[in-house]
Amino acid sequence: MPLSSRLLAAGAAGLIAAGGLITPAPAAPTAAPEPAATAAAARSAKTSAAEARRVDRVPTPKLDWYSCYQWAQCATAEVPLDYDNPRGRQVTLALVRVRAKDQDRKIGSLFVNPGGPGAQATFMALAAPYFLSEALLERFDIVGVDPRGIGASDQVQCFRDTGKQTRALKPLNTLPFPVGAKQVKSYLKSARKLARGCSTTGRELAGAMSTAEVARDMDVMRRAVGDTKLTYLGFSYGSALGQYYANMFPDRFRALAVDGTINPRAWVGTRKTGKTNQDQRLRSADGAYRALIELLHRCERAGSTKCAFAGPDTVRKFGTIARRLKRKPLNLGEGMTFTYPLFVTVALGALYDTQGGDMLSGMLAELWLLTDPNRSATPDEIDAAGAAMRQRLTARRAQRGFPYDNSLEAYSAVMCTDGRHPASAKGWARQAAAADRRAPYFGRPWAWASVPCARNAWTVRDEDAYTGPFNRRTARPVLIVGSYWDPATNYRDAVKAADLLPNSRLLSSDNWGHTAYGTSACATGHIDRYLLYRDLPKAGTVCHGDVQPYTRVIDKADQSGLEAPFDLSGATPEEIVAHGLPAPGEAKLLPPVDRTPFAG
Repeated sequence: MPLSSRLLAAGAAGLIAAGGLITPAPAAPTAAPEPAATAAAARSAKTSAAEARRVDRVPTPKLDWYSCYQWAQCATAEVPLDYDNPRGRQVTLALVRVRAKDQDRKIGSLFVNPGGPGAQATFMALAAPYFLSEALLERFDIVGVDPRGIGASDQVQCFRDTGKQTRALKPLNTLPFPVGAKQVKSYLKSARKLARGCSTTGRELAGAMSTAEVARDMDVMRRAVGDTKLTYLGFSYGSALGQYYANMFPDRFRALAVDGTINPRAWVGTRKTGKTNQDQRLRSADGAYRALIELLHRCERAGSTKCAFAGPDTVRKFGTIARRLKRKPLNLGEGMTFTYPLFVTVALGALYDTQGGDMLSGMLAELWLLTDPNRSATPDEIDAAGAAMRQRLTARRAQRGFPYDNSLEAYSAVMCTDGRHPASAKGWARQAAAADRRAPYFGRPWAWASVPCARNAWTVRDEDAYTGPFNRRTARPVLIVGSYWDPATNYRDAVKAADLLPNSRLLSSDNWGHTAYGTSACATGHIDRYLLYRDLPKAGTVCHGDVQPYTRVIDKADQSGLEAPFDLSGATPEEIVAHGLPAPGEAKLLPPVDRTPFAG
């Protein structure tokens, strides 16, 4: 799926992590006193009367759990479309639960969310036995609730049928991002059709999908599973959901950890920043460019025995490939063409993975040969490189014709109702070009991601969206996790989010890829200890990622990353079961995941 669509859908990819290794249980603190807020802080950390009235007058849903997907339980629940009208139209939410292995010592439920927005939390809960630690699986029921409008919950649908949707969104779904006046015109036209569809046909649900509504739903679901306080682990955009909950319900969580952290103030925008596109505030492109340059420098230092693309001035060589593809797309044969936007998209996707260094260097080595105008390589080398590139493209998941895929609508409905956006799309191309000068290669794709949100096109609003404050003192501390080389959620966002929340602790990691959980015993252990015992890492803790680029000698006959794995990130629960993955308990390691780009 191209970037403009995959930006929204693959939240789970960011964390079914780093091979998904299940780590040993962290030792309990010898003395595990609860981190206690002062009496004054506790008094100030109260859910507002308005929010309490909204959610508390909703009757606690009774969940009728039934067995599903071999090792899980499923249920549905109804919540109000509008919490100001609790007896009005209801929205059906889908839940998946993987029960704690030790029910006698169960702490409660651990709610998880993979991000997106648009990714399925039910899928993440189903996959929990493959990526969460044994300690968490022993002591928590793992619960995933698909947010309203998304996945197995009632879906937002902005077009009357798949045919109308396919025709309207073709440019958004086939162009990773536009290059040149002709493509820009087509892209903008398609974005306006999406915005108009969600503001008319899909209006009722699209106008009630802000993150605040999902936080309210989560508070009701907390009651429904029988927990007096929420325990939560959210990744990427799921970090925004966690921070919304912490600020809206500051006295209603037991432990709340967010990984791959978004700065919620930048996500929403302010009066001063709201006239710029969203990535001008989040600077995801800057994080991606910083990671790319560091990776290329490390490749150069490692040499050709460890990096397939090594040689003098790898940064310049990368730019040469980009210029070659801008001038002339690469014809790979068998009906496959590799364009400059696709090159940027695939490179960005590689940066999402802990193994991204090998994945990226293998592709760059192939492209260096294939785009060489002098064709200085041997025919056999050219044939091998072409075959490898065709395999990469073939392995990318194709879009389905049926059923109706609402992932782009779901992503946009959350982003566009959450925040402030420019009044018109007319200046988007100029802003995107400026972003590309600031963060070469990645500025354009990240800038274009929010173009449907132009205010004169996306006219549906959520009057109950939450726009702050995001600096409320909470009754219990929040754990905020950020990774230095994250290509989607810039590390500086984690720092700023921690600065905003007065009762929070920042955990940093130098791992590669998107999000830190599962990338080292250090990061995983600290997050686990916090969720289990509410034991915070020491201030200033930095974890070292277990997998670092170009530290092993490569087998040039079988370069890592040449063959794409089953794309678990975009799979449905049915597909993960049908694909034949071993049942939980039979395996502790998943194959690498294609971390294709997404917003959060």
